Amino acid sequence: MSTGTHGEAEVAPIRACTISRDVQIFDLLIEDMETMLGEAWGDLGFAEALAFLGQPDAQSLDFVALAIDETDEEDIDQLLSIIATAKARRIKVVLIAEDVSPAALHRLLKSGADEFVPYPLPEGELAAAVERLHHAPAPPVAEASSERVKLETGCDGVLIAVQGLAGGVGSTTFAVNLAWELASLGSEKKKKDKTPVAPRVCLIDLGLQFGSVATYLDLPRKETVVEFLADMSAIDQDTFAQALQSYDGRLDVFTAPSDLLPLDMISQEDVTKLLDLAREHYDYVVVDMPNAVTMWTETVLNAAQVYFALTELDMRSAQNTLRLKRALQSEELPFEKMRFVLNRAPKFTDLQGKARAKRMSESLEISLDLHLPDGGRQVLNCCDHGVPLGLQAAKNPLRREIAKVAQSLHAIGQTDAEAA
Repeated sequence: MSTGTHGEAEVAPIRACTISRDVQIFDLLIEDMETMLGEAWGDLGFAEALAFLGQPDAQSLDFVALAIDETDEEDIDQLLSIIATAKARRIKVVLIAEDVSPAALHRLLKSGADEFVPYPLPEGELAAAVERLHHAPAPPVAEASSERVKLETGCDGVLIAVQGLAGGVGSTTFAVNLAWELASLGSEKKKKDKTPVAPRVCLIDLGLQFGSVATYLDLPRKETVVEFLADMSAIDQDTFAQALQSYDGRLDVFTAPSDLLPLDMISQEDVTKLLDLAREHYDYVVVDMPNAVTMWTETVLNAAQVYFALTELDMRSAQNTLRLKRALQSEELPFEKMRFVLNRAPKFTDLQGKARAKRMSESLEISLDLHLPDGGRQVLNCCDHGVPLGLQAAKNPLRREIAKVAQSLHAIGQTDAEAA
């Protein structure tokens, strides 16, 4: 990163940066930055910006000025990642655009840019935009109230991961309701003799972009989650507790962030630290994975005791299962941990459907370990209302099957604990 005046040495700490394909294209921006900041600014290319904004040094920036023209629209995904990374670091973003289409502008502004200034820059407009940034109200800070989750140490939790192998196969529905059923085990005994026999359960949504656990449990997306993910090197028990929310006093939840973040924002080491922290404080940790395979999917797979992969009886699920199988086996990863779940499985009387499921299993050389029934309209209604099936549709066939899975997992865990 170079200073705005390109001198031999910095004479002032960097307070702001321009981010562009080539800052020399925006000569009026250079003039305005020098007028406002003297030598206390730098310029970055797009690739440099993503790397720099992820470093601790970037937190000292007051703002970044993202300057683009119509040529940069083909790199809009990279621009969105830059804005998301800056917002995760609580760095203000001024978008400066020349001849950019309204659709692209809309996407960039919706993704979190704080101010927009057209280029060529009207006189004094950049300074006015920066002034507005300084006087903008601070985002609300989560209150440390009596509702804050209280953590207990001394656990060595079982890690259960859930991943959908195609969109809409019901992986989040399964993860949410499995976590709820695990958290509800022993609740009847607890009501009778007030003995805290129910296991402690934490549900973690690692769908950093489109995770919907918060929606399915009607929980707000806390701003502290973004801060937590942005600086995971400093996480500890207190920061973890601040990022969690309790659902009905039984299930603690780490929701997806409020902003759309790049999946590579967190590293394998970050995920390891998060999972270790959760397992230290909970008996069961259920992780809802994104559909995409990331650089840290391997981390979760290696750490998990059980890794559920949800499919449906269709060609896309079969093809994606085959791709995943090949990828894991080529990298010599523990494919045997995968437990394939057929969602919306054929009914007992659907002999043709059961034959199709058998052919799918044989052709892919996998075992469909669980067959989940179609829960019908009740499942969609519960998801839309943010309520687990166990609370609103206890007799639903899908709920009953997930409850059996939870009881089976808990029974195996109890047996292993007694054997140890």
